[in-house]
Amino acid sequence: MRHDRENGHRAGGFTALIVFAAFAVCILSVLLAGADAYRRITERDRAAYAGRTCAQYIATRVRQAQSGAAVSVTGSGGVRAIAIRETINDEPYVTRVYCYDGWLRELFSADGTEFDPEDGEAVIEADEMEPAISDGLLTVALTANGGERTELVLSLRGEEGSS
Repeated sequence: MRHDRENGHRAGGFTALIVFAAFAVCILSVLLAGADAYRRITERDRAAYAGRTCAQYIATRVRQAQSGAAVSVTGSGGVRAIAIRETINDEPYVTRVYCYDGWLRELFSADGTEFDPEDGEAVIEADEMEPAISDGLLTVALTANGGERTELVLSLRGEEGSS
């Protein structure tokens, strides 16, 4: 009789172990699926945030221009930049916004100064920027880190800018 009880306890303990193991596997699989979903959502949101932030930064800089004629698209060494000209204390200056080496950069300098992309201040991480001006509209295609592509279209105030 005692032998039958021991076998019953062993079978009951083994069954409990199997149920516990199945429960643990289910919990682990749910946690892994949730962590993967969270990672994908976070990466998507980070890429979207970078694209929106770059677009908003460029829009703000262009809106600060004295007129649409002060905005142009220039390039040097294969880097295309949005150039915003302004006069401060009767001296001409230019602010260039461009992408270089994985960053959206800004360079403020005296107008006529040679443009070296390495000199700009890194502002926001971004892979690529393609600006163009046509019919008084500035179109900027941005590729933020993570491959999120954003297109920004701004109407230039006053006179039409040149490209």
